[in-house]
Amino acid sequence: MATMARVEEALPHWDLANVYASLEAEAFQRDVDELNRQLDELDAFLDAHAIARNAHALARGHTPLGAEALKAAVAGYLERTNAALSLSGTLGAYVRSFVTTDSYNALARRWLSRLEQSSVRLRQQGNRFDGWLGENAAGLPALLDTPGPAREHAFFLRETAEQSRYLMSEAEEALAADLSLSGPSAWSKLQGTVTSQLSVPFERGGRQEMLPITTLQNLAWHDPDAGVRQRAYEAEIAAWQSVREPLAACLNGVKGAAGTLNRRRGRVDALHTSLDQSRLDRATLDAMMGAMQASFPVFRRYLRAKAARLGHADGALPWWDLMAPVVSIAAGERHFSFPQAEDFIVQQFGQFSGRLAGLAQRAFANRWIDAEPRAGKRGGAFCMWVPGVRESRVLCNFDGSLDQLFTIAHELGHAFHNECQAGQLPLQSLTPMTLAETASTFCETLVTDAALSAAASPAEELSILETFLTGATQIVVDITSRFMFEQEVFERRAQAELSADDFCEIMLRAQRATYGDGLDGRYLHPYMWAWKPHYYRSELAFYNYPYAFGLLFGIGLYALYQSRGPAFVADYEALLASTGQAAPAELAARFGIDIRQPQFWRDSLAVIERRIDRYISL
Repeated sequence: MATMARVEEALPHWDLANVYASLEAEAFQRDVDELNRQLDELDAFLDAHAIARNAHALARGHTPLGAEALKAAVAGYLERTNAALSLSGTLGAYVRSFVTTDSYNALARRWLSRLEQSSVRLRQQGNRFDGWLGENAAGLPALLDTPGPAREHAFFLRETAEQSRYLMSEAEEALAADLSLSGPSAWSKLQGTVTSQLSVPFERGGRQEMLPITTLQNLAWHDPDAGVRQRAYEAEIAAWQSVREPLAACLNGVKGAAGTLNRRRGRVDALHTSLDQSRLDRATLDAMMGAMQASFPVFRRYLRAKAARLGHADGALPWWDLMAPVVSIAAGERHFSFPQAEDFIVQQFGQFSGRLAGLAQRAFANRWIDAEPRAGKRGGAFCMWVPGVRESRVLCNFDGSLDQLFTIAHELGHAFHNECQAGQLPLQSLTPMTLAETASTFCETLVTDAALSAAASPAEELSILETFLTGATQIVVDITSRFMFEQEVFERRAQAELSADDFCEIMLRAQRATYGDGLDGRYLHPYMWAWKPHYYRSELAFYNYPYAFGLLFGIGLYALYQSRGPAFVADYEALLASTGQAAPAELAARFGIDIRQPQFWRDSLAVIERRIDRYISL
């Protein structure tokens, strides 16, 4: 099989023609107008039902609404907001399909700016309702006992009333939402534009090329030639250094705004906000993070073993070899053309369920996947839901590696999760990142296990184990370094702005604390903060630990599947359908799992340790 450089066929770009014909299509512009009409109607409804937060109501001893008035106000809000969220989600996904794959598209950027204005209005309307509901929470129990829209949205309403205590006044929340477009959101967009348009001169095969940063990163991570990897790593570091000042300004802007709002809303800290968004308590996070940190010596054993395989006499791995292949193509390293990746994923998904395989077949056949790395395209991978057609779209940067095959399987897991929730309204399916990573990790584990079972030689098994352990190390060890980085950034940003040197120094210290002697301390990655887009999302601080939750929770569920067999599938699909209507601890308890106890996390990490032992023994 061939590396991506030798793959002849064109890699697919995603197709959203069944959503709208183009950004200039009449149907698209009509729906933008319809969204604004719905938002106007929602404003009028809120005004007519006096749904606004009275900053002095609780202090004066507010008298809650009567049962019928509360019922009518809640039902009307739910109906109108669900409709607006569905249309907004469809329009937003369509526009982002252009912005994320071609940041040079000025028309798409203009439409995104217009839609962001609509998103701000939705957020402001939601804040009005949230505060109002909190003041009328005494009437909720009776309302939720009555058949109707409120009972169907019981979890959302209870959670909303509980979280309303962390709202500023209505006027302050409205101002914060308005300012977000010229503050945190603007910084986030600038980071995306700078990173997606960054191209780097690079020589390979005797020819100088201008490579998009995503292509260069693929070379630094996966190229079979160690010399190419090292030169790509050095070129990447130099490229980030050339744009570090604007990116440091972006990160200061995003984290500074988030810290200010957290304080004004009465949050203990940024982690407090994240935990509530994740529907976790600190005991659960401490149990998981404690188990992860206790496992670091095991991961360092793997890294030192990999260093030895790659010929590093000092036993320490330089960054450019962190994700390097350890088996040559001739000796059995798995590389795939895109059609081969499709066949492998569909076949393995089919071993679990026909529904999952069918979802993957539709995704490939109908071009839901944008796979080609190119200038102007965002790095990494993601899956987005398009409510208007009840379909997902997946972005990746395919290079023929087994790692990229696992990435596609991961993102199709998100698409399957979306399908399991497809019959629900937007407010019924709001899923925290912790649970949003469950299906993706499960699918990745499914494909990994199948690949290991089908390995035709020790070399092929070693190659597959290497790909799995590279990913697991990123999620357990590197994710912890990112968590530590973000904690310190929030603490220090509360006192003053940080320089690019500050960000690099914090990142390097976090990498040394987590990787330890598994990596060569001379060759780390001080600019991990510069290109990870999650750091620049003001509404989603501490994006990192939910990935670890997803990996370890998914591994635990997969172990249950192995013991229960096909009977597990229906319960698993029911769990995915319920992630917007229950907390992780409750959903885990359905399977007899107590996520507040360290033992569950240790058991999942033990699965990884056994694979490390096997890797070392080969």
